[in-house]
Amino acid sequence: MHRRRFLAATGAATLVPVAARAVTPDGTFMVDSRVLGGQRRINIALPPGYAGSKRRYPVLYLLDGGAVQEDFPKITDIVAEAVSAGLAAPMIVVGIEGVDRKHDLTHPATFAKDRELLPTSGGSATYRRFLVDELRPWVGARYRTSGRGGLIGESLAGLFVVETFLREPRAFDAYLAASPSLWWDDQSLSREASSLLAKGKFVGRRLYLSIGDEGTTMQEGVDRVVTALRTKPSRGLVWRYDPMPQEHHATIYDPSARAGLAWLFPQR
Repeated sequence: MHRRRFLAATGAATLVPVAARAVTPDGTFMVDSRVLGGQRRINIALPPGYAGSKRRYPVLYLLDGGAVQEDFPKITDIVAEAVSAGLAAPMIVVGIEGVDRKHDLTHPATFAKDRELLPTSGGSATYRRFLVDELRPWVGARYRTSGRGGLIGESLAGLFVVETFLREPRAFDAYLAASPSLWWDDQSLSREASSLLAKGKFVGRRLYLSIGDEGTTMQEGVDRVVTALRTKPSRGLVWRYDPMPQEHHATIYDPSARAGLAWLFPQR
């Protein structure tokens, strides 16, 4: 994506029209984090019939998961529709409200122009430790989880999803990245994709990757990751690339979530 279109790619989720009902979370909590040095607001959506059953459920961790100005209403609506239609398995949705997404969702940049563009960037490794080492155990201690977890995000959050998949594939079982901002740091993450796939352990992991009509820089990064996936197949990894040239940055998330969640978490 061209940097002049930066705000569309990295701004708050309110820049993207959300066609969804207002959703009141089943629970909203402030979760303490030692690694982040503060608290994060977490929104929980439970599947239908949760209270009356003993069933255990997979958990979908939603980046940009605020209930008012981010994507919690939209994604929980899409999950509810897919479950009701028998397309996706019931799941718990955990929305993590953003604080400084330009810091939390980006890896450190060596490319000077990108450091100037996002001066607070570079916190993805610490944010990942919060999700994996603090939030996942917190959720598991309070809800009936199956142990299977997925991570979903779009734009900068999609960049974080792809980075987590490549650098720490065992962190989650399923990954959904919609139009990931792989232009970041002169596409450095996509340039590492081949070597990271060669040394990572991807058995049992599933990846859904999509992109809209985003321009050459964004597309080049996704193309490089897809080429690495095709030429460096990892044992036990199942992945799907779903380009959507009819969509653009403001419309890509909804169809990607609908198709991707049904594929990642199929109704058994």
